[in-house]
Amino acid sequence: MNSFDRVSISGSVEAKAGGLGACEGMAGGRVHLRAAATIGVFGSYRVAQVLTRRLVVAAIVSIPFAAHGQDGPIGPIRSLNDALLALMQKGAQVPFAQRMQTLTPIVQRAFDLPQILRNSVGLRWNGIPAAQQEELLNAFIQFTVASYVANFDNYSNERFEIDPRTRAIRSEQVVQTRIVPTTGDPTRIDYVMHLAEGGVWKAVDVLLDGSISRVAVQRSDFRSLLASGDPARLIDSLREKIARYAAGGKY
Repeated sequence: MNSFDRVSISGSVEAKAGGLGACEGMAGGRVHLRAAATIGVFGSYRVAQVLTRRLVVAAIVSIPFAAHGQDGPIGPIRSLNDALLALMQKGAQVPFAQRMQTLTPIVQRAFDLPQILRNSVGLRWNGIPAAQQEELLNAFIQFTVASYVANFDNYSNERFEIDPRTRAIRSEQVVQTRIVPTTGDPTRIDYVMHLAEGGVWKAVDVLLDGSISRVAVQRSDFRSLLASGDPARLIDSLREKIARYAAGGKY
């Protein structure tokens, strides 16, 4: 029996022709690229493919989400999925800037982006002046939202599924989801949630196929750009990527 709580949108919305190159003709290919976008890909996805699978030493316990009160850690991810489906339905006919404006508060509620950025930068973070930390964070937030907007811009009857049970890893909860195309295999995306400031659940990492860590990929991509200790190159690179997305570029 499938343990996933299925979320689907009925109706037919044609995918925009030529949106994802060679993969555009295959729903499964589009879904996998969209899934790649969720791990915050900054450079080449080949980096993610060669990463060692994440090992979890702590005991993993399965807990019903209802036990957390209200919607617990699942709520922000359900809202994110709903927003992404709405974006896909509207498609690129809505201006990029408008889609950015709509999605930004939802992404910020779902993700602890300051913590994700600190984890991605690593030990170098404390050596960055406060003004540049703020500048880098603003660019990182825009980059994260832009990657979603650029890659979730057409709809071919895909659906999101959310497992109603979460996995506890120490103080964190893992929300398991899948993107299911009309043809081809589903793609698993896990969100590692923690209690952020104010006692709200937010994601601090995303695991593609249950193992490829967004933070690990970004840390690898950021390392060379931060080698000098000056974040200017990283900020410029993020802004260039945002501009490419806004101009119609993909992942």
